Amino acid sequence: MSDSPASDIHFLNQLDSIIEKNLVNEQFGVTELAEAMNMSRSNLLRKVKKSTRKPVNQLIREARLKRAMLLLQNTASNVSEISQQVGFNSTSYFIKCFREHYGYPPGEAGKRAPSEITPDQEVGSNRRKHVILAVLTGLAILSAVLFYYYMRAEKDVPEQSIVVLPFKNESNDSTNVYLINGLMESTLNNLQKIEALRVLSRTTSEKYRNTTKSISEMAGELNADYFVEGSGQKIGNQILLNIQLIEGATDKHIWAKQYRREAKDIFALQQELAKNIAEEIQVIISPEARNRIEKIPTQNLEAYDAYLKGKEFFYQSTGESLREAMDHFRKAIALDDKFGLAYAHLVMTEYYMDIFTIRKNYTEEIVKYADNAMLFDPQSGESLIAKALAYAYKKEYKPAVLYLEKALEYNSHSSLVLHFLTEFYSLYVPDPGKYVEYSLMRDKEDRVTLDSASLGFRYFNLANALMQAGFIDEGIHYVEQSLAYDPNGFYSRYVSVLFRFAKNRDLGLTRQLLLKEFEKDTTRADIEKELGKFCYLSRDYKSAYLYYKGFLSWKERLRLEIFNEEYLNISLVYAQMGEEKLADEYRKKFKDFADSNQSSIYLHLFRGLYFSNTGETKKAIEELDLFSKENNFQYWVLLVEDDPLVDPLKNIPEFKVVMEKIKKRFWDNHKKIRDDLEDKGLYPFEEYLK
Repeated sequence: MSDSPASDIHFLNQLDSIIEKNLVNEQFGVTELAEAMNMSRSNLLRKVKKSTRKPVNQLIREARLKRAMLLLQNTASNVSEISQQVGFNSTSYFIKCFREHYGYPPGEAGKRAPSEITPDQEVGSNRRKHVILAVLTGLAILSAVLFYYYMRAEKDVPEQSIVVLPFKNESNDSTNVYLINGLMESTLNNLQKIEALRVLSRTTSEKYRNTTKSISEMAGELNADYFVEGSGQKIGNQILLNIQLIEGATDKHIWAKQYRREAKDIFALQQELAKNIAEEIQVIISPEARNRIEKIPTQNLEAYDAYLKGKEFFYQSTGESLREAMDHFRKAIALDDKFGLAYAHLVMTEYYMDIFTIRKNYTEEIVKYADNAMLFDPQSGESLIAKALAYAYKKEYKPAVLYLEKALEYNSHSSLVLHFLTEFYSLYVPDPGKYVEYSLMRDKEDRVTLDSASLGFRYFNLANALMQAGFIDEGIHYVEQSLAYDPNGFYSRYVSVLFRFAKNRDLGLTRQLLLKEFEKDTTRADIEKELGKFCYLSRDYKSAYLYYKGFLSWKERLRLEIFNEEYLNISLVYAQMGEEKLADEYRKKFKDFADSNQSSIYLHLFRGLYFSNTGETKKAIEELDLFSKENNFQYWVLLVEDDPLVDPLKNIPEFKVVMEKIKKRFWDNHKKIRDDLEDKGLYPFEEYLK
């Protein structure tokens, strides 16, 4: 049964009362509020979202900020003192939240007249008075509720989405395509800088370059509110551009304009175009976004022309086109050695040229040019990506993700940034929570434009993220989704077998299913490695020996430095087969691998397994106990208690205690991840991905 209007008002007033009583408590959050309301977290989140269209943590934060505003305007306390009084333990975070909510820093609050307070702020201080007055004067309770909801949701304006379709080149000279495409992308990029807009990526737009679909059909596929269509040509030194703004749901043309500008005014044209579109769909451009839109990347038009040509080749993404792109970016830099965007795109191009090669060709250039990009354009998302890739190129992934996170602040819908964040948080800076979060965001962004094979791989990636974080059933569900889109998925078929093992723990069945997959393609060394692993876990060392031997032959033939964590398992298998010399060799290789990963969260786990294998049981348990204090390790670590490597430890009571600590650590973190995702509206996953 749905809640009555009167009960809604009672619930929300009770909610506000509890929040206000706890504003000073920095630890007071969703869990504490749920307990105070005698509700489960999930019920509280659902009811508040239904009633206010806001997540609970946003309501708490806004209440803190409204109290802060009153204190700033009516007391002599400084910003740091007030941030503590309203439950912010970080003054810098308080300033960031205050600026985002009110549009200016807290230091300016006392200088502003009451008339400058936004309608949402007035509502916060007068809401109860209006509700009580409505009841006392006999107004219909429904009217009071509608008024209440209006006040609550006034600032919660839905994000508007827009697609900038590929512009058409109407020049007689086909070589001007790069210029028209450049104008299209600059329009898209400038609109992306406006916080209130969700702008779909160029990759998404390109899917519709030659489409015969109507605007309303595309709007249905992309869930987009507006579309920008454009066509242009260059005539001598003049650029002629025709732009139309179309409402997605109705296919109605709501605005059109023709721009005729001198080529030297190309940057003014780009800025004017973005601002005109924003005005027509009535979105507010913040001062920060306006500054980024108005920033001129270079004063040298010839350099900018070379840069646009480079980007055209960059997006073609072939080996030859990337080499062409590098030539144009280098020419742009030669013409303007302070051109930050050209440096940034040159770094991206060289990164892609080098990343999959054994012999690296651009090591010094990537580092140098990334520094130049940051030096000359530090507020650019492209510069931040370039700096992140320079760190990743050197395998310094922790600073890399910091720069990527910052780049995401400038463009929260960037598929490129989300791609790198999911990769790095999965493989190099283990963080299952962030891996899941960014995988979900990435899937939500552009899954409607992917072909079935790409969509299958995207769902596989999401399934992997969920499994690492301990969402076993959900991981199985999405790997099955992956197979539904791409039944021949390179990874999904055999990984789905591993995911089901996580639930059924049936070693025999898993071996049979893996063997079935391997027989389809006996060149698949990754599946052969897994077969060796499951024979090893079954204590069938003879079969494990054969599969591991084939895997090692492939690995050593191609000189690949991957799957080195298997060396200790392989050492044990060789020892069981009586090949002590090879067992010692692979045991040493494993130790070298572990010692080379001093910053890894798995270092103590690796050492614990090594000492167990060498018979040093006391050291093994000490190392495993140190590992039990780590955070963000993957679900698969929990299977270590069934590993033959720890057989010497199984009858030692301390080992059982340590394993319980490891399990508790993982599942506590799993709960925290789930709660965080729920707070952000990302859980339940099916609901978010609708």
